Amino acid sequence: MPCQPRLDAPGTLHHVMIRGIEGQRVFRDTQDRKDFITRTRILAWPFLEYHVHGF
Repeated sequence: MPCQPRLDAPGTLHHVMIRGIEGQRVFRDTQDRKDFITRTRILAWPFLEYHVHGF
């Protein structure tokens, strides 16, 4: 069964996942991770070494 289209309305939460290519790290260093946090509006996330989930 195909996935239904996402609800995309103001205020709607989305699950976002970022993965490093071929298992590479997503962030170069702590400053790179801090820059991501300050430039991205994310309500909750776990930062893992090789991928990130966010809401």
